Amino acid sequence: MIVAGKVAVITGAAGGLGLAMSRRLLAEGARVVLTDISQEALDRALAELDSSGSAVGVVARASDPNDVETVVTKTVTEFGRLDVWVNNAGITRDATMRKMSVEDFDLVIDVHLRGTWLGTRAAANWMRDNGGGSIINVSSISGKVGNAGQTNYSAAKAGIVGLSKAAAKEVGFAGVRVNAIQPGLIRTPMIESMPDHVKTARLAEIPLGRFGEPDEVADVVLFLASDLSRYLTGTVIEISGGRNI
Repeated sequence: MIVAGKVAVITGAAGGLGLAMSRRLLAEGARVVLTDISQEALDRALAELDSSGSAVGVVARASDPNDVETVVTKTVTEFGRLDVWVNNAGITRDATMRKMSVEDFDLVIDVHLRGTWLGTRAAANWMRDNGGGSIINVSSISGKVGNAGQTNYSAAKAGIVGLSKAAAKEVGFAGVRVNAIQPGLIRTPMIESMPDHVKTARLAEIPLGRFGEPDEVADVVLFLASDLSRYLTGTVIEISGGRNI
């Protein structure tokens, strides 16, 4: 159990990649705080995890500074420490620039980029005074190459890379590591709903010849959360099967 004894916060953890990350860290001995904006979704996730008290849920908005600070306080109150923070919460509001509203642009930037900055700041503030820790920011291959119809999302995900590198330089002296991951095409309900001809075209871009699985993203998060990555900070790890290399 390579993260035994560690306490992790995962934002946007009630489903998808966040739930897979939570399950993986729990299986390797961590205690986990899941955050999401829906209590109902958190209850379902916790029931599915069946973690015997090693996981708790906190309703919180990633882009609300008061909510983020509350998560830190509740985590330390519940488990006594904070070792890992994963900024995973996100939304999409896709449209071409011509059709995208300013409100939808701002909302995506707010949740992804502002939310990651708030989470990174709050976690680092606690970790730097308490022996260090690992912060993992979820970017996307969209932040590397850009996706048509996602100027808001691609901009936010690119910004997370710059934020992570800058933050790593600021807090490394205190043993706080900040890294980013860039998932590519991961098998989620969104991918499954694609028409067959679109799936075929996307697969042709991936040297490994298949879509990724949520557990494969969770495995990289586990690595970055653990002491196996103790000399990594400011890095960006692509989890894309070689797409866009």
